Amino acid sequence: MTTTSTATGGVPRVFLVIRALSELQAEGGRVTQIARNVGLTQATTHRLLQSLVTEGVVEQDERSKLYRLSIDFFALAAKAGDGGGLRALCRPALLRLSASLGDSIFLLVRSSFDAVCLDRSEGPFPIRSFTGDIGGRIALGVGQGALAILAFLPEAEREEVIRFNLSRVREYGVYDEVYLRTEIEKVRQQGYAGRNTGLLEGMAGVAVPICDREGRAVAALSVGTIADRLNADRMPTVVELLKREAAAIGPRINPFDPTLRRPAQSLAGSPAAQKIHPPEAPASSD
Repeated sequence: MTTTSTATGGVPRVFLVIRALSELQAEGGRVTQIARNVGLTQATTHRLLQSLVTEGVVEQDERSKLYRLSIDFFALAAKAGDGGGLRALCRPALLRLSASLGDSIFLLVRSSFDAVCLDRSEGPFPIRSFTGDIGGRIALGVGQGALAILAFLPEAEREEVIRFNLSRVREYGVYDEVYLRTEIEKVRQQGYAGRNTGLLEGMAGVAVPICDREGRAVAALSVGTIADRLNADRMPTVVELLKREAAAIGPRINPFDPTLRRPAQSLAGSPAAQKIHPPEAPASSD
């Protein structure tokens, strides 16, 4: 009984360490830093890291002693993401949009209280985005793609996300509840989220929701570009192309795609929720 409990209790902590490493991937992380970030002892963190090194999903630089996620980890993730799910379904649309518009196209998917970049197709113009590269996440409501998803959630889910995320979106300095709700209503009325100026200076974006057969927003197609390329004359053309692709994708979404499992059933277990309401420490002494 004790062995089973310990093994089960260790799984969440392993993923805490993996998530912490993903945030430190560029420069790598030391045991002390990772332990502090995940709220575990150095001894426990070191043991978990060494286990992951043994499994080949984490590597440690011999000279600097810094830990990073290994290439095997990313190869495994790429293989898992190539299962004929939403990413594979949307990839042709991203390529078509990028080619026809000449801008960067993003596929964002809902993950509990966040939007995660599931895929992107680069355009010729250097841009900055909230989610950054594939795998980056942002609170629902921040940025055009995340706002488009939030606006078209069922009302009960939308209200729960707003209540939870309000303190998070306020960190960007221009949001309050009235502003956020006004933006959501505007998006619902016009069917897209779009601005030619935004929180990222010089950047512009527009996004439309991708809705499943039940009319629930599960993802978004988003264009990221420089502000000069998304003026009032060009915006309707971009929106029309995005809506056309999203409308074609929606009916073809596999309702059993693991990427789109109903997040409302386990909101408390999301990474965002874990940061604000961390789980109780396991009974194990380490």
